[in-house]
Amino acid sequence: MDVLERIGKIGLVPVVVLEKASDGPPVAAALCDGGIPIMEITMRTDAGIDAIKAVKASNPEVLVGAGTVLTLDKCKESVDAGAEFIVSPGFNPKIVDWCVKNDVPITPGCVTPTEIEMALDKGLRVLKYFPAGVYGGIKGCTALQGPYKSMGLKFIPTGGISLKNLDEYSDKEFIHAIGGGWLSNPKDIASGNFDAIRETAKLSIAQLLGFEFAHVGINTADDDDSKKVAEEFDAVFGFGVKYGNSSNFAGSGIEVMKGAGLGKNGHLAVKTNNVGRAIHYLESKGFTVDMESAKYKGDTMVAVYLKEEIGGFAVHLLQK
Repeated sequence: MDVLERIGKIGLVPVVVLEKASDGPPVAAALCDGGIPIMEITMRTDAGIDAIKAVKASNPEVLVGAGTVLTLDKCKESVDAGAEFIVSPGFNPKIVDWCVKNDVPITPGCVTPTEIEMALDKGLRVLKYFPAGVYGGIKGCTALQGPYKSMGLKFIPTGGISLKNLDEYSDKEFIHAIGGGWLSNPKDIASGNFDAIRETAKLSIAQLLGFEFAHVGINTADDDDSKKVAEEFDAVFGFGVKYGNSSNFAGSGIEVMKGAGLGKNGHLAVKTNNVGRAIHYLESKGFTVDMESAKYKGDTMVAVYLKEEIGGFAVHLLQK
């Protein structure tokens, strides 16, 4: 998995401002404990370069990038220190050209069609959208992505995003990841409150994935039995029946299979904002996914089963 793909799977990019390089490792540890093994350490302070070195030495599993990279010299210095990706607030041709030539992933800030086309011309397809809150938020991203959808353009919006509006970005296919300082509040860093950073990471992941119950699946003997069960639910509760090819639905929450489907007792469907990203997080917790069960809409995975049953039920993820 390359760096940009890994960023997309994680889906969140903490923008970390450090006054002391020694704060880097405990912040990295807190983010990892919270489920986010990535940091964009900014060059806004003199501690940035040493912080990259410290984090890579103490937490090698963390994907570390350099942010607020304004000059080519600082770009080279960051990479020499161990930065695995570069983030710049604007489109700097010198920095972009050097990164492309040296196979260093870079996401320059682009908020106009002209900047986007300059980036696309360099072969870049994932761009920073900064400051997102100033340039229209998700509406701005949506409007700008539209003309370039066929070219595979995706954004990493940063600036003005928090737990209050994370939902606006989480379910959009063209949002590659979401960055922000809310994931590592400078006040928490200064006070050594790394527990708060860990808890914020957990809350942010939960909001990013947006898991919610979709429906329960009931196994039956055959088509006639399926119809009978669905119609019984309708007779009792007035849910209505929707007849289908492989199953029938009573309302939107009860799927009655036309035969013995997966799961000893049936199956449970759980909606998520992004099936691919949800797989990444579930696998990081030790669960496994049956990729042979995956279903796609175009290139986007829209459903897949876990290999494990829970309480005798098979479980499948479902794209919202």
